[in-house]
Order: sequence, then C-alpha cells, then structure tokens
Amino acid sequence: RFNTVELPKNFIQLDETNIHHKKYIDYLNQRNIDIKSHQFYITPDDMVFRRNKNRIIIPYYHKNKVVGYTSRFLDNNIPKYLNISQQPGYVFNIDKQQKDNSVVIVTEGIFDAISIDGLAVMHDDINDDQARMIANLNRRVIVVPDYDKTGMKLIDRALELGYHVSMPPWEPGVKDVNDAVKAYGRLATMYLILQAKESNSLKIQLR
Repeated sequence: RFNTVELPKNFIQLDETNIHHKKYIDYLNQRNIDIKSHQFYITPDDMVFRRNKNRIIIPYYHKNKVVGYTSRFLDNNIPKYLNISQQPGYVFNIDKQQKDNSVVIVTEGIFDAISIDGLAVMHDDINDDQARMIANLNRRVIVVPDYDKTGMKLIDRALELGYHVSMPPWEPGVKDVNDAVKAYGRLATMYLILQAKESNSLKIQLR
C-alpha cells in the first residue's frame, strides 16, 4: 500500500507539439525514449529555483495513482536525479507489466525500465518489500545490472533471491540498458538480454 501524492499545480505535461518543449523532446529522443510510453512533465514557468526549469519530471504510478515522482535534470550538475516521495518498497513501472508476460526484466534506472517496459528498483539493491512486489507478478525475473560497481551489488542481491542475471556482451561505452537501446534498438536489446540470461551462480560470478 502506498500513499497517494499530488503533483504540484505548476507541473505541465510534456507536449511534443509545443515548440517551447523542444529541448525536452530532443533529450528523450536522444535517449531513444518514446514520449508516449510514459507521462512526462516539466515546469517551464518555475522561477524560484532556476535549475527546475531544466528538468523532466517522471511520476511514479501504482494502481493508476501517483505515489511519488522524480526529476531528471538536463544539465551536467550533481545530482542528476531528485526523487520526491519515493516510498519504501516501491518498484517503478509495475503498472505497465502485462498479465500474459512470462518474463520481467529488472533494471536499476528509470529510463532503462521505460526503454524496454521493464521494472526499475531505482538503486543498487532490491529490498525485501520490492522482492515481494516482484514475486507477486509470478513470472521469471531477469536482472540486468549496470556495468559499474553498483551493478555488482545488484548482482549479489539477485543471486540471493534466485533470479536470472543477464550481462550481454555490450560494446565499449554501453553501460546500461538505455545505452543499449540507443546503440542497438529496443528489439535487439531485448533479444540480447534474453540470450545472455544465466541462473547458474558460478557462471554469473565468473562473468
């Protein structure tokens, strides 16, 4: 159970027909993200915090209700993301999972999940509540870690939970699922993930 969160009134839904939204559309296109795949928001009139004029807002949904949101800033400053009302145990994109799917792909990042209609745990671990939510889907789970130190932690947790792990042979410079979608396209990325899935813990550790 998650508390419903109201989006601020100054949030405006991203509109690809609005010329003033071009920089946000260009950013999503550059990441090979279909703007119709999720509801994205912006705050173009926010003059209090200037950085807020340069962000894309992604709501968290659960049972068709907003239960939080994150901001992805388009500049190069840190932090890149600012999560608001991220409630314990929440798994991003859980509402988008189709009932007849036999597999669910779990990633670390939100754009990774949106790219392939998977799930995002939004950090380098899978807590017990998230594991229960994923288990309720009743399907094979494939974790695709980022190719960095945080990915190693996610792999260890996936092995504890008995999940499959997939580490496709991405080319240099491809460090996560969204990078792969940009490089190969969505269908090829999905094919590579499924081909590389592994459940043997020794083989995963060697990989």
